[in-house]
Amino acid sequence: MSADRCPSRMTGAPRAMLWEGYVMTSNAADPAPRPAALPEVNTVTAQDIQAALKAGIADFRARPVMSGFFGLFYALFGIGFVWILVWLGKIWMIIPAVVGFPLVAPFAAAGLYEMSRRLQRGGEFGWSEILTVMAAQRRREMGWMAFVTLFIFWVWVYQLRLWLAILLQDASFSDFDGFMQAVFLTPQGWSFLVIGTCVGAVLSAVLFSVTVVSMPLLLDRDIDFVSAMLTSLRVVAQSPVVMLGWAAILSGVMLVSLLPAFLGLIVTLPVLGHTTWHLYQRAVVPVTD
Repeated sequence: MSADRCPSRMTGAPRAMLWEGYVMTSNAADPAPRPAALPEVNTVTAQDIQAALKAGIADFRARPVMSGFFGLFYALFGIGFVWILVWLGKIWMIIPAVVGFPLVAPFAAAGLYEMSRRLQRGGEFGWSEILTVMAAQRRREMGWMAFVTLFIFWVWVYQLRLWLAILLQDASFSDFDGFMQAVFLTPQGWSFLVIGTCVGAVLSAVLFSVTVVSMPLLLDRDIDFVSAMLTSLRVVAQSPVVMLGWAAILSGVMLVSLLPAFLGLIVTLPVLGHTTWHLYQRAVVPVTD
């Protein structure tokens, strides 16, 4: 019997056409998921910085003990860190560690972001609510942001170690006084300070750009850390002069706060943490239902 008289038999071409039609129908019914769009960002002005700072001070005054606790914890951590370096004889690490210490402040302020969010909602909350939310962040994307932050911090420390070995290889770092004299009273030490300052400024700008919005964004929304970093970069790119000016203010305030044995952080860290939350809300367009 010929093929054209038997309906149960098909030539290769019609069979292929049917298969292609099946694939097209299947793909149309089950389309590939598209990645979620990044949050929209606003242009940040100097007035936004001023308003966010005013709101941050108000949050600190609303809960001074709880806010000050986070600043005190961060200050005590810094004191303990320096003491451990002295105990281990790592005198050379004290200056780079102290100068780079503010780099990890955005992650340390996670509890302050949550406090500001709850204060805005007007509900009552206590220690358990804040600490529980902070503990839950280790299972979310903020843990990856902590890794990024600490990675940049260690890059900062070890690049300074490299320049110390190159420029001050003959200096003695057996005691703190000898280290200070080698760094501040020799031409090689001045070169080290200039290079370290330039490299530190670049690393600080990079870390600020990827964390200024991403940290509170990760706390506030269910978003991956890469998208959060990209959103933060877009905020800085949208308003580079204002945002980098705010970065300079942050760095200056934090470094001055370190001078009285880290104790200035008891006040400045909470205020800046609360301010960062309010700045985030002005920089990123809120989600509308």
